[in-house]
Amino acid sequence: MKRIYLDNAAGTLIDAGVLKAMLPFLKENFGNPSSLYKEGVVASTAVAQARESIAKSVGVLPSEIIFTGSGTESDNLAILGTVSAFLSKRQKGSKIKPHIITGSVEHMAVLGVIEELEKKGIVEATYISVDDKGAVSLEELKNALKENTVLVSIMYANSEVGTIQPIREIAKIVKKYRELKKTNYPYVHTDACQAMNYLDTRVESLGVDLMTFNGSKIYGPKGVGILVAKHYVDIDPIVFGGGQEKGMRSGTENVAGIVGTAVALEITEKIKKSEVKRLTALRDYFMKKLEKTIPNVTINGDRENRLPNNVHITIPNIEDDVLVIALDAKGVACSSKSACKMAVGGESHVIKAMKGKADGSHLRFTLGRSTTKKDIDYTVAALGKILEKYKNI
Repeated sequence: MKRIYLDNAAGTLIDAGVLKAMLPFLKENFGNPSSLYKEGVVASTAVAQARESIAKSVGVLPSEIIFTGSGTESDNLAILGTVSAFLSKRQKGSKIKPHIITGSVEHMAVLGVIEELEKKGIVEATYISVDDKGAVSLEELKNALKENTVLVSIMYANSEVGTIQPIREIAKIVKKYRELKKTNYPYVHTDACQAMNYLDTRVESLGVDLMTFNGSKIYGPKGVGILVAKHYVDIDPIVFGGGQEKGMRSGTENVAGIVGTAVALEITEKIKKSEVKRLTALRDYFMKKLEKTIPNVTINGDRENRLPNNVHITIPNIEDDVLVIALDAKGVACSSKSACKMAVGGESHVIKAMKGKADGSHLRFTLGRSTTKKDIDYTVAALGKILEKYKNI
């Protein structure tokens, strides 16, 4: 049976060119980048070249690129590092508690750490609401800013429903506030993991101070995250040890993964325009075919202002795990929520924030470079047959 993979938001197949670039650093060029002899120099040179390539792709200085072990770690570094730096530099005896603004539909890599800091009484947090399409309220954001706000963290594109957030407008609002108050805070952080393949991710264009992305969402390797931190951003490390990454992230660098991620991003930038056009057409075809074929289906998220590869639906009166497993049996891989949320279980906080409740079955289909129109036709037909089977149960 041919497998149809429609969960590219969870992870992507590694590109052949990426794997080819990585192999030498998994075999003969195995040295530790911190070593002074030849093998170490080869490895450190490869990391430096990858850093320069990635920096060029997102329009920053190489020194503004921090390599981590995942997108989650990069998000944690942005948040914990900002809070730690603020606390360590506040006036002695001050009890000012740092304030963070985030969205109610963020990935758990952001929500989890903020909730933990809040629970421990280290920060106070404001969770901006979203409309029924999943877009954050700019008016709420404006009203939430205050003297002790140190960070605004809003993801570029939602990992479940694909809605693209107004990051440029958010950055402008925050910049205007900083100018008015004559302060460096708050910084603006965006998790761009889902956006890298399809949207403009040049940091200057977005106006953000911190940006997270990773290799596994751009047809690169797992185990590599990147945090872009502009030179003026004051953050502390959260991992200590040998002082790698200029002290910002200790631990021996994943040389092969870093090299592969740089190549993956280069490829992504080259084909971005054509892939966006192709996938947008496929996405729209998919949504129309679902609405024509599946009774009572609802498309979630913004119909237009969404990722080109994302189709997220609700089907009433059936559990989503049932549909995910049934589709898998027919050769179709999809999900009901983000992979991280699947690991811990529970209903979709994204749908609940958008709709007020999370009833019914929620399916996320995320298309990729190998997806064809035939794959879409087969998937819709398979889903229709499954629903027909279960409608009387």
